[in-house]
Amino acid sequence: MGILYIISTPIGNLGDITLRALKTLFSVNVLACEDTRRTGALLDKLLSEFANDAEDKTKPHLLSYYEQNELQRIPEIISLLEAGQNVGLVSDAGTPLISDPGFKLVRECIEKGIKVEAIPGASSVLTALTVSGLPTDKFLFAGYPPRKPGHRTTFFENIKKSLESVKSTVIIFEAPHKLLRTLEEMQEIFGDIEIVAGRELTKIYEEVRHESISKALAHFKKKEPKGEFVLLFHL
Repeated sequence: MGILYIISTPIGNLGDITLRALKTLFSVNVLACEDTRRTGALLDKLLSEFANDAEDKTKPHLLSYYEQNELQRIPEIISLLEAGQNVGLVSDAGTPLISDPGFKLVRECIEKGIKVEAIPGASSVLTALTVSGLPTDKFLFAGYPPRKPGHRTTFFENIKKSLESVKSTVIIFEAPHKLLRTLEEMQEIFGDIEIVAGRELTKIYEEVRHESISKALAHFKKKEPKGEFVLLFHL
């Protein structure tokens, strides 16, 4: 019986790869990934930079695994594992399963008695939290807000209600083209609160802004938002 490895990869800075992740990436038989081209490019860079630390110099077979084909891929991956092959699961960046597909595969492996092993590493959630200056003893990671306006309003209202019971730092993700709308909706429900906006974390143009929602809106209306955002606040 093979092992399913959940492998964290850098969210930006290539130097954030761990030795354990590096060795695992080049020792598994198959690597399930969101984008085979992006992961292939990452493996090439890792071999170029850290060839001496890799378990093997041969890249594993890459198998596409994303939300739209997840249900079709699971039986195939289970068969590989039952045949004794080791399979790694990676996302485009960071820790797999965090707002990315994968939990259904992990659940299926657990039900079938297949070992699942996590290879921890970079995570934009924890990276943003630790530099935010907000309380870190309790936090609520809520992922991406829903796409439909009505669902988004309910999403933020439910967060507000939950904070009445447990005071926590709230962390959400948002795409650049949706940032302004999300900030406006947050302002309607929470008021002009102080937020932290992290962008391009660990990369050359990393930016962490601490300001009110109104100031953030003014800034990003003048300067087009670029890069994936992590938004944090504490009421």
